[in-house]
Parts: sequence; C-alpha cells; structure tokens
Amino acid sequence: MTTTSVQKPSARTSKPVTLSSKRPRRKGSILLTVLTALMAAYSLFPLAWLLINSTKTQDGLFSSFGLWFDDGKFALFSNIADTFTYNDGIYLRWLGNTALYVLVGAGGATFLALLAGYGLAKFDFVGKKAVFAIVIGAVAVPPTALAVPTFLMFSKMGLTNTPWAVIIPSLISPFGLYLMWTFAAQAVPTEMLEAARVDGAGEFRTLFKLAVPLLMPGLITTLLFTMVATMNNYFLPLIMLKNPDWYPLTVGLNSWNAQAATAGGEAVFNLVITGSLITVVLLLAAFLSLQRYWQSGLAAGSVKE
Repeated sequence: MTTTSVQKPSARTSKPVTLSSKRPRRKGSILLTVLTALMAAYSLFPLAWLLINSTKTQDGLFSSFGLWFDDGKFALFSNIADTFTYNDGIYLRWLGNTALYVLVGAGGATFLALLAGYGLAKFDFVGKKAVFAIVIGAVAVPPTALAVPTFLMFSKMGLTNTPWAVIIPSLISPFGLYLMWTFAAQAVPTEMLEAARVDGAGEFRTLFKLAVPLLMPGLITTLLFTMVATMNNYFLPLIMLKNPDWYPLTVGLNSWNAQAATAGGEAVFNLVITGSLITVVLLLAAFLSLQRYWQSGLAAGSVKE
C-alpha cells in the first residue's frame, strides 16, 4: 500500500495576485462622451440664444453680437413687463388660452389614454388585434395631414373659431394610447388584479386604487408628451381660429412676429423672443415639478412567482 503526500506550496514561492485599479479606457466610451457632449451643446444652443437675446432691446438685437449680451442696456425685466402689457395685455389672454388647451386637451387625452390603454392591456375581447393595428397606423399619420379634413368637418358643425376646435382634436393621442397600453401590460401584474376582484373590488376601484399608482410613471410621461404636443400645436389653431382672443401662444407670438412685415406694423422682435422664453420656462417648470413621479419598479416583488 503506497501513500502519496501532497506538499503545500511554500509561502516564499507563492506570489500574491494583485488587481489593477486602473482600467484601460475604451475608445467607444470616449466617442460616446464626445457625441453626448455635442448633442447637449446642440440642444442647449437655442436656449442660450433665447436667454441672451431676451435681455436686449429692439435696437440692441441688431446692433450687438447675437451670442453675447448687449453692452448698452440689460432689458430683460423691461421686456418682460412690456410683453405682459403690450396690446392691452393680449399675451396674458394667449397664456390663459394655452393653459386651457393644455389642461382640458392634454389632460383629457391622458385620461382617455389611461382608460383605453388599461382596458386593451388587461382585457381580452374580439378584434383586439385589429384595434392594435389601427392604433399603430394612427401613430404613423402626421397630425398636419388631418388638419384640413378636421377643419372641413368642424366647419360643417359650426365649431370653428371656438376653443372646442382646438380642444376636441387634442383629446385623441394615438401615441399616448400606445404608450399606456404597453406600460400597463408590464407594470400591472394580472395576479394582483385577480386578487382584488376576489376580495370584491369593482373594476373602477381596482383601476384607480391599484393600477393607477403603478401606472404613474407612464401616466406622467404620457401627460408630458401630450402637453408638449398641445403647446407646440400651431397649424391646427391657425386654420381653426380667426379671433385673436382665442389664439394660443404659438399663433399669437407668430402674429407679433409677422406684423413687422405689414404696412404700418410695429416690429416687436424683442417681445417675441421674451414671450418665447417665458413659454419655455413654464414648460421646464412643468417638467421639473413632475419628474419625481418618474419611478420604476413600483410593483417589483409585489407578486411571487
């Protein structure tokens, strides 16, 4: 019977293994950083131009460099005051109209997208695939292609030159519906809904008590997309509205910009720039106030597989 002895390696001969804390930089990460910086500069450049030129007077816009402040006068606060008081304060009316279109139009579109998206994601019915195909096709259709047929239909109904001509088309958001549909299919566990139904909860109570908190990130995202689409809507209000008292900010500021080309019109480019800056600031404030609702994984671990 033979025995085999196993010798442990000597501590003198063993070499410690060290991990280098310095990792080699990848060319892809450097390229991605450069591209990100270029995209950030491209996105912030118009905002910087808008902020700089809103501090200039009407004469200073043409007598100074466009990407730097005017050495003669800092006119930001006077431009803001003139914007709100010019033409009997019509800018405030346009601002109120825009708020009306956003609250009713974008808010209604978000609510309808919630109901339809949740229903399509969590209920089975005949023709569901056909509805999906219609929604995808509606997303691909640009809104400007439907503006003229919508105008002809609303003119027959006598709704042109009224706020309803802008609000009613804004209530339909195919992209918002598709977004809520896909989000509800993943964020709301079916087992949780079945448990709520077993406990005796109705469908509306299940939706608003259980599903809506889980759908809040997608709901806020849809709301912001519809808000931006409503605030940037220009062509539809342009052909629907004739009375300046019902103009949104997009059409109203463009009318200020165009009056310099009319006979006897006053050039107020400084007020157009300042009014655009105020609009952007309000939109940024809406984004910042709603960003805390962007949370993911709210339902993670709520259902045990």
